[in-house]
Amino acid sequence: MEKITVKDLVNKFSLKVLAGENHLQNTITQPRVHRPGLEFVGYFDFFPIERVQILGQKEVTYLHKLSKEERKMRIGNIVNYHPPCFIVTADEDELTYLKQHCIEEEIPLLITQKEESTSEFIANLDGYLSKMLAPQISIHGVCVNVSGIGILLRGNSGVGKSETAHTLIGRGHRLVADDIVVLKKISPQTLLGTHDEKTREFLALRSIGLLNVVRLYGRKAFQDETRIALDIKLSKWEKDDLNNELDHDLQYTEYMGVRIPSIEIQVQPGRDVAGLIEAAVHNWILKMQGYSAAEEFMSRIELDVSDGNAE
Repeated sequence: MEKITVKDLVNKFSLKVLAGENHLQNTITQPRVHRPGLEFVGYFDFFPIERVQILGQKEVTYLHKLSKEERKMRIGNIVNYHPPCFIVTADEDELTYLKQHCIEEEIPLLITQKEESTSEFIANLDGYLSKMLAPQISIHGVCVNVSGIGILLRGNSGVGKSETAHTLIGRGHRLVADDIVVLKKISPQTLLGTHDEKTREFLALRSIGLLNVVRLYGRKAFQDETRIALDIKLSKWEKDDLNNELDHDLQYTEYMGVRIPSIEIQVQPGRDVAGLIEAAVHNWILKMQGYSAAEEFMSRIELDVSDGNAE
């Protein structure tokens, strides 16, 4: 989990600082924001004080309608809990009273400058915080996006993970991370694969060295993150261990409690591993759509047998 500060939000969303300039290092630990509602009428039993507090047009209009004394009391009750910051998505006009409270309590007060609704801003901010504050682990491997599907390539050192990724890039697919893959648990069913910043855009090839895929092949060769849909293990060729079954039960690999469909592809000189990965991806897409080539093949066999019996 990364450390997020109020200053990170200011930079990410181009927010204007109205108060609390000296306290932008306040840390944010919760992946969702909060719009005060019941708190303005004095109900604080479930007030999430660790969350960023958002004040939209609805909240600001309500505060404007209160008397000066009542407004001071209701805002004072909230700022006394010292949330990490307040973000206003309404007009800056007549926010003097709120600014004064934040100055006194040393709480950053920020305001949006882009033309977007409060709900749009909250959705964008929640998405950013969810990704940045998600539980995460780092594993050795390569992450690529093949035909829009996130793939995690694993295997022993030297098996050819990076070389396979390079071939896939040449076929129009995209690199996400090489050597160190950061996995983030966005939801109980969702893993996001990304890089660790230091290796961003870099691919290391034996005998060649370090490559910057964007400089070599253009922006289309790289993307920052992808949802992991398939876990593919590359292993050395074993003559008597080749799976020739028409179909087999789907295997899974688990990361932080999230199960990812997993297959194994054996590697040997001359074998088109990148092509096999493309085939695996497209076959997985068809399975997600409810189609199975093995089932259709068996149905044809059964139909042929039944036609023969009928004769």
